[in-house]
Amino acid sequence: MTTRHKQASLFSKKIFVQAFKDSFVKMNPALLVKNPVIFIVAIGAVMTTIIVFGDIFTKHFSSFNLQISVWLWFTVLFANFSEAIAEGRGKAQAESLRKSRTQTKARRLINGKEEEVLAPDLKKGDTVVCESGNVIPADGEVIEGIASVDESAITGESAPVIRESGGDRSAVTGGTKVISDRIVIRITSEQGNTFLDRMIALVEGAKRQKTPNEIALTILLSGLTIIFLLVVVTLPTFFGYSLTASGMPQSQNLTLPVLIALLVCLIPTTIGGLLSAIGISGMDRLLQKNVIATSGKAIEAAGDVDVLLLDKTGTITLGNRMATDFVPAEGVSKEELANAAQLSSLADETPEGRSVVVLAKELFNMRGKEIHPSDTVFIPFTAQTRMSGVDIKESGGNVRSIRKGATESIKKYIQNNDGFFPKKVEEIVSDLARQGATPLVVAENNRVLGVIHLKDIVKGGIKHRFAQLRQMGIRTVMVTGDNPLTAAAIAAEAGVDDFLAEAKPEDKLYRIRQEQANGHLVGMIGDGTNDAPALAQADVGLAMNTGTQAAREAGNMVDLDSNPTKLIEVVETGKQLLMTRGALTTFSIANDVAKYFAIIPAIATSLYATAHAAGPMSALNIMKLATPQSAILSAVIFNALIIIALIPLALKGVKYRPISANRVLALNILIYGFGGLVVPFIGIKLIDMLLVVLHII
Repeated sequence: MTTRHKQASLFSKKIFVQAFKDSFVKMNPALLVKNPVIFIVAIGAVMTTIIVFGDIFTKHFSSFNLQISVWLWFTVLFANFSEAIAEGRGKAQAESLRKSRTQTKARRLINGKEEEVLAPDLKKGDTVVCESGNVIPADGEVIEGIASVDESAITGESAPVIRESGGDRSAVTGGTKVISDRIVIRITSEQGNTFLDRMIALVEGAKRQKTPNEIALTILLSGLTIIFLLVVVTLPTFFGYSLTASGMPQSQNLTLPVLIALLVCLIPTTIGGLLSAIGISGMDRLLQKNVIATSGKAIEAAGDVDVLLLDKTGTITLGNRMATDFVPAEGVSKEELANAAQLSSLADETPEGRSVVVLAKELFNMRGKEIHPSDTVFIPFTAQTRMSGVDIKESGGNVRSIRKGATESIKKYIQNNDGFFPKKVEEIVSDLARQGATPLVVAENNRVLGVIHLKDIVKGGIKHRFAQLRQMGIRTVMVTGDNPLTAAAIAAEAGVDDFLAEAKPEDKLYRIRQEQANGHLVGMIGDGTNDAPALAQADVGLAMNTGTQAAREAGNMVDLDSNPTKLIEVVETGKQLLMTRGALTTFSIANDVAKYFAIIPAIATSLYATAHAAGPMSALNIMKLATPQSAILSAVIFNALIIIALIPLALKGVKYRPISANRVLALNILIYGFGGLVVPFIGIKLIDMLLVVLHII
């Protein structure tokens, strides 16, 4: 049974307390300056605090100025808290990972002799031996042997996995445990830079860097801040002119605390306070899916991906193609074909090869034990030859050379042996391919015996998933080694937009470069060393944890479950991150606009006023806020509280919808734009009423 990395509760007491403490630590100016908007708020809080202490010493204490100062500090504190609580959940997950890392001893091999050393003393390139019960001391690659390994400390999966040399399942992770057999491992990482170390650092957020989109948004927010700064700086001049024109004293002009409060309310403090939390929580949500991203940039890229390269086997189809029938050529009996097919499959360790042996046994009770090993030479299946077989020496010195494999491979084999490939067999192959089946041709010497019908099942619901991706503007490309006819049939059944048939590693790399040259962002999955170039080239390269070290190093994400369909979930998580940031940015900017029209008229009610009467500007005070002071204080309080109110949404993310970018924008404007305009009017009015009732102003 698989157990996921449990998501720490937002209201966990331990996380809450630690985040509260970290909020004060983040008051450090060196940390605050990384967030320009909140840094300006902090400067304003310092200035109002100085003014408050100055008032106290001059015996002109103002409770209004004190409250402004307190709530400005709360605004900074709440912004820090949003980031700290997002980091806190990552730190809680990192703590559980850290517990899985043990100081263990390693059996290092030097010139064929073993010596016992501590794991931290191992260096990249060292060779170690691990047997049943041993903890693997560091990340490495199996170079000899095969063993069952318990990776539950990393993946949460309790079932052991097989790790072996010479294949795509050779990578091992430090901290996992060998539970059977013996393997020799070459260490591939330096101490302090192992997969587990990087994983801990990433989920803690300790090494999180701002992504290009975050940097761009920060520049935009800084620009808006400068605009509102100019607005606020010019207000005293306009107010001064109006006071002079109406014969009122200049002492009633806007004070510095009021101007600072206005600036803080009008600049985009909401999104400024939540921006880091949104980015950290995006990595956190990806971790819930057992996927480790090497950077926040990778998640953002996933959200922008518009082309997905997906392997057919295991991603689009169930992956276990099974032999379902034997279709003989003219003049060949079905039993003769089945016998030859079974013999040629005895050296084929693929699921397809084993299914051929099983089908022949079920239909004709044929058994491999009737073969005499001393008279046979087995030819195993390889990806290069795309066929397997056996050479059987018979009495008289004749040799029966039986081969089974892909149509083109067998056709070349027949032609090289001066044989003839029957047109009838070509028709059988074409017919099966059009049905989406995989045909394997069987031949003996230079004679074609018939075709094996392999059936691959398209995963349930996958067509619907691809339709959703299409709605989001993402084009899917199925990659397969099958011939074009088979690929076309399965592509049509699965609902993908395009396919790449008879694909070799270099074909994947070429296709990715071609798509990128046309302005597309590409995502792909892989697990083998031959996938490494394509994974490195792709904008989002999802490597399987069961794959080779080269693949894991080349990709910018690692799927701990090694589930090929996870790439779709990764894209959805990236989309959700971008949707969340867009929604809260829209809400924040709409907030600023609303607060501008709510506050400015309220503080201008005294202009041009005659004795004991409201001035003509009071007509613009549509919210009927009690006094200019209550309007300012209500806005400052609302500005601080709205950050706290939106923290759960920033961490959880807005609800994901598989819709186009235009629809997302329209919904953002409708829900968060309109909501951002309405909520401040309601919130500020309610706070103003509460202040009056409590006689705070």
